[in-house]
Amino acid sequence: MIIVGGGPAGLSAALVLGRCRRQILVCDAGMPRNASSRALHGYLTRDGTAPLEFLRLAREELRQYGIEPRAAIVSDIACTREGFTVTLDDGGTAAARMVLLATGVSDRLPDVPGVEECYGITVHHCPYCDGWEVRDRRLVVLGQSAAAAGLALSLKTWSHDVTICTDGRARINARHRRQLDEQQVAINESRIERIDHVSGHVQRGLLNSGTYVPCDAIFFATGQRPQSEIPSRLGCELTRKGVVKTDHLGKTGVPGLYVAGDASRDVQFVIVAAAEGAKAAVAINKSLQALSGHAMDTALAS
Repeated sequence: MIIVGGGPAGLSAALVLGRCRRQILVCDAGMPRNASSRALHGYLTRDGTAPLEFLRLAREELRQYGIEPRAAIVSDIACTREGFTVTLDDGGTAAARMVLLATGVSDRLPDVPGVEECYGITVHHCPYCDGWEVRDRRLVVLGQSAAAAGLALSLKTWSHDVTICTDGRARINARHRRQLDEQQVAINESRIERIDHVSGHVQRGLLNSGTYVPCDAIFFATGQRPQSEIPSRLGCELTRKGVVKTDHLGKTGVPGLYVAGDASRDVQFVIVAAAEGAKAAVAINKSLQALSGHAMDTALAS
C-alpha cells in the first residue's frame, strides 16, 4: 500500500493501516500547507500545537508499526494490471495494489508586497482556524469576488471591524453588496501598494491614493490549487471547486485509487483531514481483504 502525502490525512491513514498489519510506504514531499502557521486549532487535545510539531509526533507514533515516511516526491503514477506503479523523483519506483493520495492543496497568496512575510502570523485564509486570535481587532479581507464577500460576512462573528480591500475593481454582485452594507462592511476598490508590518505583524495597507487602511490581521479569498496534478492525469473527476470528487470514504472513479484530506473535501481542518484519512484507510483495508486476505501487498524496487 502506498500513501502519497505525509500530512494529517496521510499519516492518519498510515496509522490505521499499520495497525491492520499492512506494509506501508508513505512518500512525503515535505511541503505542508500550514508550515508557516504558528499553531493549528480546532483539534481536540492538540489545540495550539505547532503544525510541524504535530507532524513530528505523528511520525513518531508510526515507528512502532514499522512505518517510516520516506522523504520523496512522487513524480508520476501509472495504472497497471496489478494496481499501480509509482515513480519517485530520485528515479526509484514502487508498486502496490492501491494508492491513497493525500497531497493536499496550496493557497494562492494575494500578489501584494508584504503579504508573504506575514503569512501564518497575521495573514490567514481560515477564520475558524485563526479568527479567535484576532477577535475584536481590525480585520481586512483581500479578494474581489463573492468568496471575499462571504469571508467578510463570516468574520463578523469575530470582529465588528471588517473591511474588504479588492486591490482593483470588485466582482461583487448587488445582493452581496446589500448584505455587506447591512453588516457595515466597507468595500475599498483602490489598488494596494504594499502591506506594512513589523516582523510579520500587520499594521496597515498602503493604497495607491497615498492613504492607509489600518488593520491588525488580513484574511484572503484568492483561491487555492491542488498540490499535485496526478489525480487529473489518472482521470479523476474534479468538482467545480477543483478538488477530486470522491465518495464518503475517499474512493475515486479510478479503481484502487483513494483521495483524502484537503485535496478532496470542502471543510479543510487538520482534524477533518485526519478523520478522512482514517476512514479511507478502513475502506482500503476492506478492499485489500477482499482481494487477498491479509497478504502484504507492497513491493518496492529501485
